[in-house]
Amino acid sequence: MNPPSDCDMPLDDYERTRYDRQIRIFGEEGQRRLKRAKVFVAGVGGLGSPVLMYLAAAGIGHLKFTDKDVVALSNLNRQLLHWDRDVGERKPVSAVKKLTQLSPRTLLEPTIDTINEENVLGLVDGVNAVVDAMDNYATRALLNRACVEKHIPFFHGAVHGLTGQATTIIPGETPCFNCIFLVAPPPEIFPVLGSTAGVIGTIQATEVVKYLTGMGGLLKGKLLFYDGEQMEFHKIEVKRNPECPICSKVWDGEPVKGSP
Repeated sequence: MNPPSDCDMPLDDYERTRYDRQIRIFGEEGQRRLKRAKVFVAGVGGLGSPVLMYLAAAGIGHLKFTDKDVVALSNLNRQLLHWDRDVGERKPVSAVKKLTQLSPRTLLEPTIDTINEENVLGLVDGVNAVVDAMDNYATRALLNRACVEKHIPFFHGAVHGLTGQATTIIPGETPCFNCIFLVAPPPEIFPVLGSTAGVIGTIQATEVVKYLTGMGGLLKGKLLFYDGEQMEFHKIEVKRNPECPICSKVWDGEPVKGSP
């Protein structure tokens, strides 16, 4: 799935003023592409909050997101879309209230669901990008497989304590999630400093905007590590597995384009 074109989506005076500072970066054509884009965010928690907030603020035209959980008091150190008054409410419902105020013109498509084998292809159908804001590797593997099958870019992020990681997966161009992460860590209730999720989530949002507008270099074939305790960033090169059961067949087909 390629980034959206800019045809038939002119900007009005409100949009030119609201997005003036970023139009100065990638022009009105780039802003029109954001306006036409449809992005799916998997998860409305610690990573999903900054991802959704910054994509909405950037002017993404259509945001689709899903989560099955209710807001818990212990979420509030990091899940900034949810406040004390939202405890006990479904996360997508809570998120819509804030995102509607943040970006009134963004079309919001929330669902309350668990991502599984039966619904994953439908959830990602027709979108230009999928953002991984999950907290478990089994669901990430499902999303990766769906994105490879449908040739949709997949923006991975994960956090633990004061550390985090991110990479951008473009089917047909880069290693897929299955190539990079051969062994899933055991499930756990892991520690997280809220600002760590903010760092990684904003990196993911930045990668999505760059992909959609066709500007800059992406984390393609690179895994970025963030160490908040030492305040260091490192990148390592990651290689695809030519025998990967998930993505090897894509390399014989039509790759996703990295820019419009």
